[in-house]
Amino acid sequence: MVMKDRSRTHTFLITGGGGYFGYRLACALHGKGAKVILFDVRPPNQEIPRGMAFQKGDIRDFAQVKEATQGVDCVFHIASYGMSGREQLNRGLIEEVNVQGTEHVIRACTMNNVPRLVYTSTFNVVFGGQVIKNGDESLPYLPLHLHPDHYSKTKSLAEMAVLKANGTMLHDGSGVLRTCALRPAGIYGPGEQRHLPRIVSYIERGIFRFVYGDPSSLVEFVHVDNLVLAHKLAATALAPEKQHRAAGQAYFISDGRPVNNFEFFRPLVEGLGYSFPKVRLPISLIYLFAFLTEMFHYLIGRVYNFQPLLTRTEVYKTGVTHYFSMEKAKVELGYKPQEYNLDEVVQWFKSKGHGRKPPNSSSKNVIWDILLIIAFIVVVLSCLPVVGTSSPDVLCLE
Repeated sequence: MVMKDRSRTHTFLITGGGGYFGYRLACALHGKGAKVILFDVRPPNQEIPRGMAFQKGDIRDFAQVKEATQGVDCVFHIASYGMSGREQLNRGLIEEVNVQGTEHVIRACTMNNVPRLVYTSTFNVVFGGQVIKNGDESLPYLPLHLHPDHYSKTKSLAEMAVLKANGTMLHDGSGVLRTCALRPAGIYGPGEQRHLPRIVSYIERGIFRFVYGDPSSLVEFVHVDNLVLAHKLAATALAPEKQHRAAGQAYFISDGRPVNNFEFFRPLVEGLGYSFPKVRLPISLIYLFAFLTEMFHYLIGRVYNFQPLLTRTEVYKTGVTHYFSMEKAKVELGYKPQEYNLDEVVQWFKSKGHGRKPPNSSSKNVIWDILLIIAFIVVVLSCLPVVGTSSPDVLCLE
């Protein structure tokens, strides 16, 4: 999958290379003999293999981005901010990293004659809480004012900028910049550090006591190795050997197996020795709770930057049906996702000391469940006369 000519090995720069996915992609490329540079504000937690370079830098600083892209043949622009939790509420930093940072990457690529740029985007550029069943890349961008969070809005702006830059003349006149964007579902895999630890912490602290939404609602996930495969294929499909077939294109990427969000995590819950929740609450109630939590964070966040249990966007992502066709990626990139499950994830958490400790009596657990749910409902209902009870509009796109 690594592109080589007869004279040299190509060099890849990965922005956000210190993160879970960036490091995994780097190892896959390095394992095939490529030269890889990790560009991030901090190095990965894992050991950096011999022959792989780490360059400390911030994509908000153009001079640092320009320096990092010198002599590079392809940039994987993965770095972003504000995907989940309290990060979603820091609008200023989200704007700086996702929009201005992407502009810096594009500009540096053209100035340093980098011919290929693969951008890691998101499903959310077209999704904002409406039902989408088997959607494809012909779907229009969600209007910017309809995005429920700033992360999704800025990722949409960044993707537009990347795809618009396709065909831009390189500084030395040797050719043009070829760009494409991949729109992955939620990433999972052993060692994932953004979402899964937060979920496991909720399970272990006894917070995960109920599920919500329609049990028939479906979402998608992508195993980290499938996402690595898609990025390698995209870089190849921007090269002359593949007639630049991916240039200017966007692709949805997932495992291709829609599943109910909570059922997807059932093996993790039960694999760690916990009981899967039996109580199901309406999504409108959870959405209202998330809204109130965000408002409370807005009021006191500068004094106490607590982690919200859920944000409104996370309620949408987990409780509203949205899944997409992989046909375009399969045809144009040759993408063939492999089948994975959560067994490796469960074993990884167990190896780190996670798992159910000797349980209390079942009667105490039941009483705690009931009290927790009652308290949750009382808190939400107490605010209804002030904020109203309207739930988000739902539009079905077939």
